[in-house]
Amino acid sequence: MRGISCQPFANDMKVRLHIQNQDIFYYPDLFLSCDPNDRATYYRTPPCLLVEVLSESTARIDRRKKFWAYQTIHCLSEYLLISQTAREVGIYRRADGWAQEIVGEGSIRLKCLDVELALDVIYEDVMA
Repeated sequence: MRGISCQPFANDMKVRLHIQNQDIFYYPDLFLSCDPNDRATYYRTPPCLLVEVLSESTARIDRRKKFWAYQTIHCLSEYLLISQTAREVGIYRRADGWAQEIVGEGSIRLKCLDVELALDVIYEDVMA
């Protein structure tokens, strides 16, 4: 991510959504904010990429409730769900109508960053 203007956040910054006249806040495991004017102290609003690491206790919420809510973010282009129990990443892209693509080998093309990310890098030091 060196040399890009996006700012990464890892589970210590909230994402603010405005749905049905209510503010909703989530703490994604990782996200990128690329808007230089988005500098609130405790939250960001226009991420281009959101990442959730699935656990037994959060997988259902990440796949349903958060996925539905995240689709309302106008500038979000990709949503990744990373499995802890299998070498598998689910990626949803706005450009593909939010259809899920499952990647178990090789790499993932992150369009909002214009980079290839190898699954070997994602799972480095995590799975044998």
